[in-house]
Amino acid sequence: MRLELAENIRMNRKQRKLTQEQLAEILGVTTGAVYKWESGLSVPELDLIVEMADFFDCSIDALLGFRMDDSRLPAAIRRIRSFVRNRDPQAVTEAEKALQKYPNSFELVYFCAMTFFAFGSTPLDANLLRRSLELMERSIDLLPQNKDPEIGESTIIGEMAEVFLLLGEKEKGIDLLKQHNTGGIFNESIGINLIINLDRPEEAEHYLNSAMLKSTCSLIDTVCGMVYVFFAHKDYSSAEDILMWVIGLIKGLKKDAASGLTDKVFAEFLAMLACALKKEGKNDAVLPHLHEASEKAARFDASPDYSIGTIRFVSDADEAIAIDLLGVTADDAILNILNRLGDEELIDEWRDICDER
Repeated sequence: MRLELAENIRMNRKQRKLTQEQLAEILGVTTGAVYKWESGLSVPELDLIVEMADFFDCSIDALLGFRMDDSRLPAAIRRIRSFVRNRDPQAVTEAEKALQKYPNSFELVYFCAMTFFAFGSTPLDANLLRRSLELMERSIDLLPQNKDPEIGESTIIGEMAEVFLLLGEKEKGIDLLKQHNTGGIFNESIGINLIINLDRPEEAEHYLNSAMLKSTCSLIDTVCGMVYVFFAHKDYSSAEDILMWVIGLIKGLKKDAASGLTDKVFAEFLAMLACALKKEGKNDAVLPHLHEASEKAARFDASPDYSIGTIRFVSDADEAIAIDLLGVTADDAILNILNRLGDEELIDEWRDICDER
């Protein structure tokens, strides 16, 4: 067994942006006492540990950093996982037995929550789903123990909302997502459930519009990154394939004939495509794509517009503004792309095309 009280007091204090002096004032102790706790030179009295756990909104075990150095815990998780993999209901029994032994292990509590979720979902078993909810809530209290960067409060909240929806508590599930929708992370789920489960299309449209914009921008950034990866691996055929796909997608997203951000993005991807084609030795297709990129770039730069109102399928994007870090003008962005892809001949070709306008 080992404790991590000193580290956890310091971590929780810093997370709340408190100085040692401020924490000392809250707890009614001296600054020196807090310093000694965080340095491991002394341990606070039990009543102060309880008070700090309450203030930091965590369990006493989590604040203490209580760990059982017991190899049986990993073995218990492996055993439960084996039952889950085979869809053996014995997983539920084994999970409950393990929870009696290790009730304060985040890894086990969260894993068991997911186990009950899996067995309670198909076929639907309300009792197992309720138990899953209890363990998810407990997992949030134990989060300071978590070492998996892909698990956080938001992921657990999303899973809790799914359980409420399965239980038929649709308003409760959707409200939970709304309350924790930081950065719009649940926009898609909220929108889908509003239209499918509550038949509220107007409200759903707002969330789905935001989700559509976010996913479109994310897709464009992802494709751009993948192209650079393909170039690094000299896999120019894959770069061509993904660029042809995303260029077709962008064509379908343009709402009308007016110039807009889609012209700039279109031009940037055309320049990337020209470079990929050159690397593949498909020289006849290089300059036509570069000239088309020039036309789109000149069109955008003549009347730059970073609003997203020209994107199809989005009805309330008038106030939304996109940010393109590749360059202020489309011409600059393409030059930066060609520099990054390292093709001096195409850079010279691009400059000549721009000079000829």
